[in-house]
Amino acid sequence: MPRPSGSGVTSQVGQVGHATARALLRRLAVEQAECRVPSLTAAIVRDGRMAWFGGRGRVDGAPPTAATQYRIGSITKSMVAVLVMRLRDEGALALTDPLSEHLPGTPLGHLTIAQLLSHTAGLTAEPPTAWWERTPGIPAADLLERLGPAELKHRPGRRFHYSNVGFAVLGEMVARLRGTTWLKTLQAEVLDPLGMNATTARPRAPHATGYAVHPWADVVLREPEHDADAMGPAGQLWSTAADLARWAAFVGGDTGGVLCPGTLAEMREPAGVDDGDTWTAGFGLGLQLARTGGRRLAGHTGSMPGFLATVWADVSEGVGVLFLANTTSGMTGTLTTDLLNILEEHEPRLPDEWQPAEADPRLLALTGLWHWGPKPYAVRLLPGRGLSLEPVGGGGRASRFVPQDDGTWLGLDGYYAGETLRVAEDHLDVNTFVFTRDPYAPDGPVPGGVSGWHA
Repeated sequence: MPRPSGSGVTSQVGQVGHATARALLRRLAVEQAECRVPSLTAAIVRDGRMAWFGGRGRVDGAPPTAATQYRIGSITKSMVAVLVMRLRDEGALALTDPLSEHLPGTPLGHLTIAQLLSHTAGLTAEPPTAWWERTPGIPAADLLERLGPAELKHRPGRRFHYSNVGFAVLGEMVARLRGTTWLKTLQAEVLDPLGMNATTARPRAPHATGYAVHPWADVVLREPEHDADAMGPAGQLWSTAADLARWAAFVGGDTGGVLCPGTLAEMREPAGVDDGDTWTAGFGLGLQLARTGGRRLAGHTGSMPGFLATVWADVSEGVGVLFLANTTSGMTGTLTTDLLNILEEHEPRLPDEWQPAEADPRLLALTGLWHWGPKPYAVRLLPGRGLSLEPVGGGGRASRFVPQDDGTWLGLDGYYAGETLRVAEDHLDVNTFVFTRDPYAPDGPVPGGVSGWHA
């Protein structure tokens, strides 16, 4: 239940203890005060549910709540990406398809759907219009007519280059394939099934007003808000902490039947790197990725005039975090990760209990030591009849495999992702690489022959 804690503050304890909630609220309060944010909400999601909520500042004279709307900007893109992946799973398109197959008549036709989703198409960041975030939008047909060769800034596939235009184009492609608007499609296929009823295209009460805060004085300026029209898929939506908590759970794997879990995992795979050699920030298929403090996060940030927002999910820990703020700039950039650190420090996640399981004797016989030449590998059984093949002591090619109907095994990840493992009586064949029980077994089918060990 809401607990008042100082002027202009709401806090909801949920699944965390009072000491943890106090520490989380203090971090939120420091952000709001020191960064001079008119109002700020944040939430922690654990195991699919909101574990903590905090609000600071004022919206129309009252503290913000989990039902207060803020504009979420580019978090919209991640939702549009889900619509594209649903079309892919239905067979309506392939990620390798050129855009011209589904949206003909543009000079962008050679760009693939995957390149647009991952911001690797080389397309310009902003549309050839007035500053689109601050002016009324134009129809999709008008935007497409304005796009020409000048909007292609890099060779497709060469590098990551964030493109708002790319998602405007993807939104129009979704609209044409579905025979309705991208927004109605999103409502019917994603928002309604997930129960995100407070996520809308335009603000509804209660909502925060977007402000710019003067850099040298404690005064604010109201920022404009318009229907972005054709650019809507790049950043139109408004949402609440409660709805974004459900979205964080979705990104973390609780898909609610909206998307196949395997497809969502595919979206979380790195397709481009945003910061060069350091690789702390990247992009999957419509999802931003970050590596920080040993965590691997997936989600998206959002920015529109007067608003900042972020939602992250840590799949391995089953936790999510988000914030919503009505300020154009000036926040630290570490609020979400600091909140996760506080949660981990005060209430670290307990590992799942180990329990014995049944094992097929034929699979059990495959476990143990195998050798790729002189290098020892271990085969282990995984839950759900899977196998892992990994070097003893680490430092080499490791992959997981799942059984196929024809008796072979398909690689899920690592070096052998997508490759085939075949089990013979005396060896394993992984895409022509032979593994034997003994290192270079003299009676094993090792290509090139084995002459025997000698001094």
